[in-house]
Amino acid sequence: MLIKFNLNGQDVEVETPPARRAVDLLREELNLTGTKEGCGAGECGACTIIVDGTTKLACLLLAAQLEGCRVTTIEGLEHENELTPLQEAFIAGGAIQCGFCTPGMVLTAQALLAKTPLPTEAEIRSAISGNLCRCTGYQKIVESIRLAAHRRAGELQ
Repeated sequence: MLIKFNLNGQDVEVETPPARRAVDLLREELNLTGTKEGCGAGECGACTIIVDGTTKLACLLLAAQLEGCRVTTIEGLEHENELTPLQEAFIAGGAIQCGFCTPGMVLTAQALLAKTPLPTEAEIRSAISGNLCRCTGYQKIVESIRLAAHRRAGELQ
């Protein structure tokens, strides 16, 4: 089947089998390997993408469900070879260990900050609760998201 959607700001048309998962389409067909498959069962958040402004787990979506949608992967955050302030905050805050969960965490934080520009620690922890990290205790991730939020609000440099 032919599906059409907007991927990272570009309109795409892709021929795909009806039962193909979105994570497989993104990684194997479109070479967007920032979308990770950790569990394949919707439990870890490594495959998080943003679909029409809402985080979704690409391992649980059929590629056909992307039809007509606006999809953002971690690769879609890059602009003119520059990191976003959120990505810079993750680096500055030491929120990156092995990096496997990082794309899903960053996209989850991106969606949170788009809806809640200055989230509380509880709101951040709730938002990232579906994203598992096996390397950290989450504190540096939470602090990095708060740093990005306060930088966006002009409160910090």
